[in-house]
Amino acid sequence: MRKLQQTQNFKKKESSQAALWQSEQYAIYPDRVVQQEFTAQAVSITKITSNYHSPTNEFLNPRLIFKFCLNGQDNEMPFGVDHQFTCLPQNGTCETPLITFGEPLKNTAELPVNSFLTPNTKLKIRLDLRPVLAAFESPGFYTCFNGHRIYKADFKSVFVAGNVAPLTWDFDKLVHTPELELKEINNSGIYEVTLLLNPDQEEQALTKTWQLSRDVSSYPQYTSDYPLLNALYNLHLQEMLNAIEADNTFRTGQEWAGVWTRDISYSIILSMAMLQPQVAQNSLLQKVTSSKRIVQDTGTGGAYPISSDRVVWVIAAWEIYKANQDRAWLQEVYLISKNSLEDDLKNTFNPESGLFRGESSFLDWREQSYPAWMQPADIYESECLGTNAVFYRALVILAQMADLLHEQPAARKYQQIAENLKNSINQHLWLPEKGYYAQYRYGRHFKIISPRAEALGEALCVLFNVANLAQQQTLVANTPVTAFGISCIYPQTPHISPYHNNGIWPFVQAYWLLACAKAGNEQALAESMAAFIRPAALFLTNKENFVASNGDFAGTQINSDNMLWSLAGSLSMVYQVIFGITFKSNELLFKPIIPEIFKGKHQLTNFKYLNATLDIDVEGFGNKIKTITLDGKPLTNATIPANLTGKHLIKIELANNQFAEKEINKVPFDFSPATPVVAYHAGILSWQKVEGAVLYAVLQNGQIFKKTTDWQVPVPVKAYAEYQVIAHDAQGHESFASEPFIVAPEEVTQIYQLEQKTFLPELDCSGFSGSGFAEISTQENKNLKIAVTAPETGVYALDFRYANGEGPINTSNKCAFRTLKKDELQVGTLVFPQRGFHHWSDWGYSNAVKVKLDKGTHQLALTLDEVNRNMHGEVNRAILDYLRVIKMSD
Repeated sequence: MRKLQQTQNFKKKESSQAALWQSEQYAIYPDRVVQQEFTAQAVSITKITSNYHSPTNEFLNPRLIFKFCLNGQDNEMPFGVDHQFTCLPQNGTCETPLITFGEPLKNTAELPVNSFLTPNTKLKIRLDLRPVLAAFESPGFYTCFNGHRIYKADFKSVFVAGNVAPLTWDFDKLVHTPELELKEINNSGIYEVTLLLNPDQEEQALTKTWQLSRDVSSYPQYTSDYPLLNALYNLHLQEMLNAIEADNTFRTGQEWAGVWTRDISYSIILSMAMLQPQVAQNSLLQKVTSSKRIVQDTGTGGAYPISSDRVVWVIAAWEIYKANQDRAWLQEVYLISKNSLEDDLKNTFNPESGLFRGESSFLDWREQSYPAWMQPADIYESECLGTNAVFYRALVILAQMADLLHEQPAARKYQQIAENLKNSINQHLWLPEKGYYAQYRYGRHFKIISPRAEALGEALCVLFNVANLAQQQTLVANTPVTAFGISCIYPQTPHISPYHNNGIWPFVQAYWLLACAKAGNEQALAESMAAFIRPAALFLTNKENFVASNGDFAGTQINSDNMLWSLAGSLSMVYQVIFGITFKSNELLFKPIIPEIFKGKHQLTNFKYLNATLDIDVEGFGNKIKTITLDGKPLTNATIPANLTGKHLIKIELANNQFAEKEINKVPFDFSPATPVVAYHAGILSWQKVEGAVLYAVLQNGQIFKKTTDWQVPVPVKAYAEYQVIAHDAQGHESFASEPFIVAPEEVTQIYQLEQKTFLPELDCSGFSGSGFAEISTQENKNLKIAVTAPETGVYALDFRYANGEGPINTSNKCAFRTLKKDELQVGTLVFPQRGFHHWSDWGYSNAVKVKLDKGTHQLALTLDEVNRNMHGEVNRAILDYLRVIKMSD
């Protein structure tokens, strides 16, 4: 009875307190979070209750948007052209009219006011595939809207993709979702599927409870004047313990078994090096190849080198070294880091721009963050903010490692490369008119920038000092922040389901929070802390992600509880911000930063630093230290040395100062215009009207050619030129640029057929031009030589038409790539990414390498060098139809 009375008194006392932080969407109190009718309450330091439940299925729009997909690929109609159907069921069922493949079904039904998709609606979708099947008979293949051919022997299935679950726009996963496959009815050419839309959620108790059930007493203990922070801290510790596997490595999330390079690395940087240095070390070593290289275990088109952010491993390894001061560990990770970065300098570095190529770090679902027209080879060519920030920091650390190991020439070399890279990032990606960095450079032969904000990259540029002090403050004040936190990308891309797009990821929020603290922006820091506290409290777990537009965990493509990098980010708020704990290579620094709304007392006990155990008391608010003592004596420079031993008390009194910077760019949730799709006929470049667009910018070779409100523009046919169109809306948002469209005289292009083979027994391939193709693999054509003749001196773009059916676009590790040499000199890297499992008749182009050719004949060689290791190791294969040589300029 006494315990119950204490709990009731606790609730009564805390419920009378005013909100610490509030917005129109939610409020943070000392002991609770309130969001509309939902409340999460800290009952004690070991118990939180929440009555939150997802309202997703109560307000679904009955207007369905979908399209059909031969073999699960996005090949029916151009991006933004979809079937539209209003699903208003009778007796719980709906049925579409018979839809002809490739002919968009237009929405005609009036939508009643306040109408929503009825729960448990059964929808029958009917498709007329007879035109496609007739094309298989004559001329023998079906030509998709984008020019790709599908042959009868290659046709396996037809799926439906769309905007309401179980429909999805993740085309790469359709072939693994049998419920979305349409089946033929009685050999009629008519295909059907019946789906259950908006199923009722399982009944849940109105009040759910988290209760501490693991012994966390051996870890640092945190208490403060804020019961909610105290309880959440223990929740995070418990989930950390839940994430440790039997082999003493980290599990990525409740739904994600095993160790993943980027997940574990970002988690270690945030807090796991402090709390679990040995488990972190074990986990990192699982992501190293036998040749002492870092594993790139996820990414588009067969992973490395399309995706190249594996070097975040280097930063994590360095954090562990600073935590354990283990010289043997330093020597081991230096070799691994050096090998990997030397490979990357050859495989992914672009000397023309001074930037590294490769997919955006962590944003590795291509349709979520890239325009739909970009193939994996195009993504390899992109030069992304977050990935380049990671490369910069990894190079700086490699230089520091080399210095500590007395390899001064290497230290100077890598430091210089790092400085050059930082200059290139600021030259090519900083947007002075916006006050933050661009998302990436992209395109084909002529790169342009995407001016979207990319949250993780922006944060890393602050934390890693890519941005100078003035830029850091400007960036934090100007980067767009939405109601429930900082979205991965802003603005969002239309017609893409929430995940990275229209998504907030707590680990990204954590890096943004640290950036806000570093920049000394109190309002941005307070807002970010609130954005971190809300979901963990309401959902009673560290979710992987949630929807940016409504703050709900339901509705994203994939989600997980007990997510490692989310909980690591939650703990970083305590360690790195409230207590300002920062590991240096030979000391521990304290630099607490506390917004006024969280002023008061904060205590951390039993914090381990090498051979010392620290109790740390912080009082007050601000970002300046008034006094700091170690066992009652002033502590010089707010640091303790690495050789400190025993138990000690550190007391920090903050100056209660006002922060210099308080601005924040709070923006409404918004979408960009859709990407235009262009066509060309008789000297006219044209495109369909884009919804919401008020202006179109036409680019020629990456530069503004014309701005117009029309939907077409005449273009000259002189020398080689690439044209793209960007749609602008009234809010100032711009679409992705359309796919580059080449307008050029025929004589600028030469084709060199590769006619070695007409078939391979294990491959069912067709659609090649000429009489055959060449195979490249670890056994075949390891040094494929081709003589080319330049009719005149100039700059030429060289690429290959190829197929790679070793795996799907989104998984596996069998991206083929080679070194291109001209007259025995290396001139670039060519990638031949996966295009679909067993899709050996799906032809596309590699990336292009620009080469200066003097008039006359040159010997080219496509070589499998030691540096051209993919992550599979054994399978590195593609088939090549021809080499294309295009003269770009004199």
